[in-house]
Amino acid sequence: MTPPELKDGPGREARHGRAHFLQVFLSQRPQMEALVSRRVGCRATAADLVQDLFLRFWRRPLVHVEELSTYLLRSAGNIAIDHLRSEGVRGRVNQHWQIEPDDHGCEPQAALEAGHDLRQVEAALRGLPERTRHIFLLNRIHGRTYADIAKVMGVSQSAVEKHMMRALEACKASLREPSAGTVS
Repeated sequence: MTPPELKDGPGREARHGRAHFLQVFLSQRPQMEALVSRRVGCRATAADLVQDLFLRFWRRPLVHVEELSTYLLRSAGNIAIDHLRSEGVRGRVNQHWQIEPDDHGCEPQAALEAGHDLRQVEAALRGLPERTRHIFLLNRIHGRTYADIAKVMGVSQSAVEKHMMRALEACKASLREPSAGTVS
């Protein structure tokens, strides 16, 4: 009797393709991690990004690629670039939101202005779609990472980033807009 994995049929080709992909990926993994590590400057981040790359490919339908090893290396380079771009955007946004310590202590006028700004930001957040507001609060209040939020919400990390950008833009816009109750 022929074992099931050796029988001809549509499943056999897919299993062979998956096995070939796994073999090539594992053989290229050290090179991919080295490439990503050089670009992002962190071996642990590189290992995580390469693992994410593996999962992306593993979950997709099998597609024939002529030079799989070259394709994987190029893909690893691209995820490093994507990571650097998203970290750059995240860094610029976080830098914008950092508050410089006040050398003069908390003066009454500064406290009034801070309270006013807080109310404007809260109003802007209430005006956002529920999903965007929820994602923003999960990240900024509960400290969840974009990857965690994506998993919990059942969306892609890219979608989480877009919701965060929308929420942050709304908050920034609310601080730029003068309101009727502005204290002078």
